[in-house]
Amino acid sequence: MPALRLFLVLVLASAAVTQATEAAGPAAPAITLESLLREMIDRDAVARFPAPPYRCRQASSYDRRSKTPDDPAGWFANNDWSQFLRSEENKGRLEWVLMDADGPGAIVRQWWAGNMPPKGAVVRFYLDGAEEPAIEGYPCDILAGGAIVGKPLSMEYAKAPPGNPAAMNLYLPIPYARHCKVTYSEPNAKNPAKPPGGRWYNMEYRTYPAGTKVKTFTMADLKALGPKVDEVLSILKEAGSAFLDWPKPDELTECEIRQAVEPGKEVSVDLPAGPKAIREIQLRIGPPDEDLQEVLRSTVLRIQFDGEETIWCPVSDFVGSGVGLNEVHSWHRTAWSCGLLVSRWVMPYQKSGRITVINLGKRKVETSVGASVTPWKWDSRSMHFHAAWRQERGIPTRPYRDWNYVTVSGKGVYMGDTLAVFNPVRDWWGEGDEKIWVDGEAFPSHFGTGSEDYYGYSWGNTTLFNSPFCNQPRVDGPGNAGHTTNTRTRILDAIPFEKSIKVDMEIWHWKDVKVNYAVASYWYALPGATSNRPPQPEEAAAPLPKLEKPAAPAVRAAFKIPGAIECEKMKVVATSPDLAVGTQPVSALASGQWSGGEQLFLCGKKQGDYVELEIPVAESGPQKVALYGTRSWDYGILRFSINGKAAEKDCDAYSKESVVWGPVDLGVFEPKDGRMILRVEVVGANPESKGTKSYFGLDCVVLSKP
Repeated sequence: MPALRLFLVLVLASAAVTQATEAAGPAAPAITLESLLREMIDRDAVARFPAPPYRCRQASSYDRRSKTPDDPAGWFANNDWSQFLRSEENKGRLEWVLMDADGPGAIVRQWWAGNMPPKGAVVRFYLDGAEEPAIEGYPCDILAGGAIVGKPLSMEYAKAPPGNPAAMNLYLPIPYARHCKVTYSEPNAKNPAKPPGGRWYNMEYRTYPAGTKVKTFTMADLKALGPKVDEVLSILKEAGSAFLDWPKPDELTECEIRQAVEPGKEVSVDLPAGPKAIREIQLRIGPPDEDLQEVLRSTVLRIQFDGEETIWCPVSDFVGSGVGLNEVHSWHRTAWSCGLLVSRWVMPYQKSGRITVINLGKRKVETSVGASVTPWKWDSRSMHFHAAWRQERGIPTRPYRDWNYVTVSGKGVYMGDTLAVFNPVRDWWGEGDEKIWVDGEAFPSHFGTGSEDYYGYSWGNTTLFNSPFCNQPRVDGPGNAGHTTNTRTRILDAIPFEKSIKVDMEIWHWKDVKVNYAVASYWYALPGATSNRPPQPEEAAAPLPKLEKPAAPAVRAAFKIPGAIECEKMKVVATSPDLAVGTQPVSALASGQWSGGEQLFLCGKKQGDYVELEIPVAESGPQKVALYGTRSWDYGILRFSINGKAAEKDCDAYSKESVVWGPVDLGVFEPKDGRMILRVEVVGANPESKGTKSYFGLDCVVLSKP
């Protein structure tokens, strides 16, 4: 039996068991690793308010100076790394605490990034006060290397700069009955006053009501569940990359619209009388030509359930594609390059439903919308599905600000969002942290470390990726310029709320420019819930922005220092064993510009790491050597030498902010055989430097007659 067909058989069986349990009485089975894995692939489960109820919270390395919006300098502080809760001495080693939570509960999503952990680094999960960890190992192996579970529950989403792990994501649920503590240690971290640098983390976890039965995670249970885990992995992999092949129940109803829609007009289809649920919506919007991205934004899906309009969203944003038709393969949504858009959100209604397609554009649109509807047992926990869209154009990035995705009043569960950004420059736009306030709390229970981290990746990465949970289906470039789409699907990490939820994202850009943000937010709620997101027909119909030609960053990238011999183009003669060498695109700063728009980026692990580069010399005789490079927050103290002769003094490459550096006068040297060998070695570190304190960046060398 195909995995997807097997999955839907399991879903229907699970729903039957759930209904039988409810009919028998309030007694609930224990929360276990197996039950959480089953919940992860049960599409019906998300459409009912959780039972037992839970709170979803987050432990992260957000900058602890962020305390109140009344203090903007602290609220938007951006040192979001290595902000551990405390350090502890344990069996002669120093362990840094990332998360410390009372149970019953379960970790349901983890994201880590930063400098490559050194050999001997260990992450440990202590459950229920046990002296020995239930899980321990090298972080890259545990979180993304498949040491305890395979893809897509454990994976990296995008390539990282040299010497750094990409964003490590672990979605394996880790339940605990009484308590959970997560720690991190490094063999060279001995001073409690100096935590290991360059460690970013977000850990989302559920907290259940006191008395909820939870079976604590063990590696033995995980091993015993091997076949079931493999089944879940297979289902998650296939669900977003194949057409659904699910068994058709006897009472399946297919509702369809196939009609051309004139500008300013709409078409509708009524759904069969309830209680029913939409299982799947398939959309094709055309014509498929050069104007398709404009058409997909100006064609809007509206859905009413039981007399309430709960969905108003452009079709491409609704399925996570953002601007244009971009391949998306996630758990609840798929967009195919052939033009087929699929939603698999289960959408129950008690009495009635209606699907409407509106054409807000300037040309006739060919529309095909099909909905598969099946029976649904409506009860007090059944919820309507909501999707709302907001766009704001020309947002100034200074001063920093919180941008509200949505605020909902009522009782429900937040399920994720799609963010479509237009950025006029290639510099990074996504330093902003998510801040999610539940039920009027005084401080957000979710305070993250960056927009990219929220969407599962890191380092401003421009790599396209798809997974059941997080996706980046569009990045235009150059760099981070143009249109970018990020989308996130919450499954076990969905956020229930009893009264309200407010979802904010900081707009925190490296440059003082104006950007466009458009977001589609998805949630379930009991009937009567409201949000602050009315329809925006004018915004949906607005022309899509385009980069100016030529873009200003491209002009800056063409800057070249006269006589420059680019370091990134030099032959690498030798390096220390652990040094990572790569080319890094760099943009202009207030302090100046890099020659050619790139630098040779070297990621050292320790003092003593070095690189040797061959400088071609066209003329004979002594040459004065000037070096240009970079100073930054995790750079070391450097010693330069040419052909074995050291420069007069060592140079401190640390700076609180990244700045252009040079010219650095290395001295006068005699070439040998038409070349010079430049050696750069890390010999120390500024006390303020972060991370390994051993990074450095080399831009170019200029030779001249003394």
